[in-house]
Amino acid sequence: MVEILVPLPAGDVTITADWVDGDNGAIIAVAHGAGTGKDHPFLTGFADALNDEGFSTLRFNFPYVEQGRRMPGPAAHAVATWRSVVEFARIREPAATVWAAGKSYGGRMASMAVADGLVVDGLAYLGYPLHPPGRPDRPRVEHLPLIAVPQLFVEGTTDPFIQPLSQFEEALASCQDARVEWIEGAGHTFEVKDRRRPAAEIGASLAPLVADFVRGAADR
Repeated sequence: MVEILVPLPAGDVTITADWVDGDNGAIIAVAHGAGTGKDHPFLTGFADALNDEGFSTLRFNFPYVEQGRRMPGPAAHAVATWRSVVEFARIREPAATVWAAGKSYGGRMASMAVADGLVVDGLAYLGYPLHPPGRPDRPRVEHLPLIAVPQLFVEGTTDPFIQPLSQFEEALASCQDARVEWIEGAGHTFEVKDRRRPAAEIGASLAPLVADFVRGAADR
């Protein structure tokens, strides 16, 4: 367990994170979804599988989780958190590449931070929340074309956050450098109907997709 200082307008706060050393020269910072925290089995399974692939991982909480709240605070707080997390990672392994990954809200906040100037080598989204379920009239896409680094969208084909799929495909086409990996029949948490699996196993199953993306982007 490590602690990371995050400067916020009302004063500095401290978040907790879990750092695991790897040996392949790449760090993947991992953020949780809106309703969970860094220790959700989906995220621990995902990070553990990345560690098995040789990556260093930094799995962290946003400030609202540390404060015991269930609902996220202002987006600016999450963007500031991402900046502090990436700075910590660069200090920890100065020669490593740094990649930002996140489940749903955590990934979207990473994309906003990068659109706002945060420097990372690439972004991986585990269920990007294109819009609230049933509200395609409220898309969260305006910043995506500003992102120059490679982006990977890992998406379930039945995820209500990206229906209709044609709207998601339009958002993907607006990006400078983006690809999608579809999980057939999966919803927002990557559960598949009639195939019950523990959350940790589901998270771990997505790690090879992100690992291949990072390796492929780094080799360009």
